[in-house]
Amino acid sequence: MISSFMGLETAKRAMSTAQSALYTTGQNVANANTPGYTRQRVNLSQTTSFPGVGMNNPMIPGQIGTGVQADSVQRIRESFLDAQYRGQNHKIGYYGSMSESLGKIEGIMDESGSSGLQGVLSKFWNSLQDLTSNTDNSGAREVAAASGQTVADTLNYYYNSLTSVQADSKDQITVTAEQINTLVGNIEKLNKEISSIEPHGYLPNDLYDQRDLLVDELSGLINIKVTKVQPENYGIAKDFAEGLYNIEVIANDGKSYTPPITLVGADKTGMLGTTKVEVTYEKDKDPAMVTGVKFGAQEISEYKFSGQLAGLIESHGYTSMVDGVATVQGIYPDMLKNLNNMTEAFANEFNRIHAAGYALGETTVSGENFFTFEAGNAAKTIAVKKEILDKPSLIAAGKSGASGDNQNAKDLADLKSKNFSEYNYYKDKTLPEGLTGSLDSFYAGVIGKLGVVSQGAQKDLSNSITLAESVEKNRQSVSAVSLDEEMTDMIKFQQSYNAAARMVTMVDEMLDKIINGLGTGGR
Repeated sequence: MISSFMGLETAKRAMSTAQSALYTTGQNVANANTPGYTRQRVNLSQTTSFPGVGMNNPMIPGQIGTGVQADSVQRIRESFLDAQYRGQNHKIGYYGSMSESLGKIEGIMDESGSSGLQGVLSKFWNSLQDLTSNTDNSGAREVAAASGQTVADTLNYYYNSLTSVQADSKDQITVTAEQINTLVGNIEKLNKEISSIEPHGYLPNDLYDQRDLLVDELSGLINIKVTKVQPENYGIAKDFAEGLYNIEVIANDGKSYTPPITLVGADKTGMLGTTKVEVTYEKDKDPAMVTGVKFGAQEISEYKFSGQLAGLIESHGYTSMVDGVATVQGIYPDMLKNLNNMTEAFANEFNRIHAAGYALGETTVSGENFFTFEAGNAAKTIAVKKEILDKPSLIAAGKSGASGDNQNAKDLADLKSKNFSEYNYYKDKTLPEGLTGSLDSFYAGVIGKLGVVSQGAQKDLSNSITLAESVEKNRQSVSAVSLDEEMTDMIKFQQSYNAAARMVTMVDEMLDKIINGLGTGGR
């Protein structure tokens, strides 16, 4: 026989469940603008019907439903979209740092005006041409000396500015490594908190959101793969509890390193701890190149893990083994190397020609250099010899001591179009690596390549941002709070609550009739 009070219990459950759904809707509305928040829903299910199966169960025409219950409060999130977003986010970090570094070089070596190296070189060549026409003119000599010093000053400025930015990039690498370690530590703490709640049958949705927000940030710094792990002996955790995060560093091709590099470790036994990131540098060198990245005790020297950290390392400069020889590579080192090599070759050949000429009014070969510089560090140290700046008559413009002889000045001016391979200074010596064409054409090629590479990095960054935004839009369409949808749910659950309350009133009226109305007949 069915209890007279069964309807009250069914209505009470309906009211309680509708109330839980309303509270969850309120939570969604309250956090509509909270970064990283994922909308939540209450999972509803029917309660066990009456009567159950058994020999002593009452015999009634059929089972009757006993109401509804709230099984869990679950967040609505698509893990596949999370993986897609993180797969693009590490590219944004990588191309962003590369584009920023290339942009800084373009800002320093700005050739859009007359103050760039190409402009001051042009003025220097013109001053030498003027000197060929006015070898006895003190003004023409002073202009040639001053123009040469302007070229030297420009090279000094380029070198010093590039090394200063390179030093800043080293600081950025250190900060980025610390950011990774901080994020890894915070994710580990959240793993621990989550593992203390899930075994009791609850879903810590707010902690899930915090953890995913940190993982998204981490994915911009380094390329990672996230695996969800639910340990054994995990209490009464629900099947769709997200468990612990195992976070592994992967290469650009999506493959794991050998052995695997795990930043946050977790498996079926539980948490396995974290791995710290440390960037190592050359000792006793300035600027010091990166020699490797340590993940705990494991060190790698190939930076194929993408993300902001890899982009900063490739910009700053690193050493790698090429044919068994430690070679320095990177955006800043390559540009500094080009500047040094072309400056050293140019200065050596210019000095060779100058030393073979005659100063104004002299009857013997000058034997003096026009430029002074430190071998191996020419762009930083090049300068016009102080004696020439103080006394421009020392410029060796002639091939003999005769008045008006301008042959040596012509030879100096002709250096503008002379190929590096034709420099007589290097007839029996090794020409610095990578030099082709003339000084002007080589430098124009360096600047042209810089522009192309920078434009390519900006394009790759723009494409990565576009793809990431597209994935994020899809992710938000699943996980973000829609106020219109929440208002609709609010009305729906409010009406459910009101209907259940009306059911209580109706059952109460029935019971009142039974309790207070029966047994009064015949009075």
